[in-house]
Amino acid sequence: MADLRREIAEAIGLKNVPVADRLAYEVTVSEKENGYTRQHITYKLGEDRVTAFLLLPDELCGNPAVLVHHQHNGERHLGKSEVCGLAGNPLQAFGPALARAGFVVLAPDSICFEERRKNGSGITPLPGDDDFLQHYNEMCYRILQGGNLMQKVLLDAMCGVSLLEGLPYVDTGKIGTLGHSYGGNTVLFLMALDERISFGCASGSASSYESRMQRNVGIEMASVIPGFYEKYDIDDLVRCIAPRRFLIVSAQEDKYSKDASSVVERALSAYEKYGAQGNLCQERYDGGHALTKERFQDILDWMCSCADSTT
Repeated sequence: MADLRREIAEAIGLKNVPVADRLAYEVTVSEKENGYTRQHITYKLGEDRVTAFLLLPDELCGNPAVLVHHQHNGERHLGKSEVCGLAGNPLQAFGPALARAGFVVLAPDSICFEERRKNGSGITPLPGDDDFLQHYNEMCYRILQGGNLMQKVLLDAMCGVSLLEGLPYVDTGKIGTLGHSYGGNTVLFLMALDERISFGCASGSASSYESRMQRNVGIEMASVIPGFYEKYDIDDLVRCIAPRRFLIVSAQEDKYSKDASSVVERALSAYEKYGAQGNLCQERYDGGHALTKERFQDILDWMCSCADSTT
């Protein structure tokens, strides 16, 4: 799968792009919670500055770590705060649950979300369509300059992995990633290209470009990669993840993961080549796109099982 991984990296504009092995960050606020400490941190990436929460379990020694990507839900004023249970939907709050389970958790704001909006303030939405237009323009301007928004999203995410790798109390063989919807889409692309990640879960996101276009389903802005669909689709990303442990969560009535089972079927041969077909897992539920208590708990349990078994 190395050749396919290189081809996809080149298609996105990430071939031979250096990613720092270690990443320094600044703690701006630190607050003690039940079972963990939540640090508000910032770190510089070129001319950009990323804002994130770093959740540290009470006991730090050889911990697993996870990079959690927030959802979209048309609420660009919410990012890391929803992941960390400070705002939004409690069923998106994987951060505290994972930290209490012993994970070091990094939950950054994706570009154009929460504190990374140009005119945004905290978790307050901007008036009218301003939040949407900032995001839309970010995509358009990059395409006009020969790039794409996914390139930026993935570079940011890869630097997040580097930050976790550099923490002395993290077991670098047990770094995972997790996300739902927009966050799950980021997981699919990130795990395909970054082999430092040992395990991951993409929820509500594994639908092929082909299926979305046939069913007139919207495509998230970062996934608008010029020319990508001419050669590749989502199952190619999953092939690149093999043989690492990967969980795809989908639902029968979820238009954003409607053909997830077909994606798994098409990618399974890559896992079979490694004799690791058991590492590609799928959980299919009744219902729609939104997470439920059952899905939340199943994802949490699966991530914990990976941390316990990954070597």
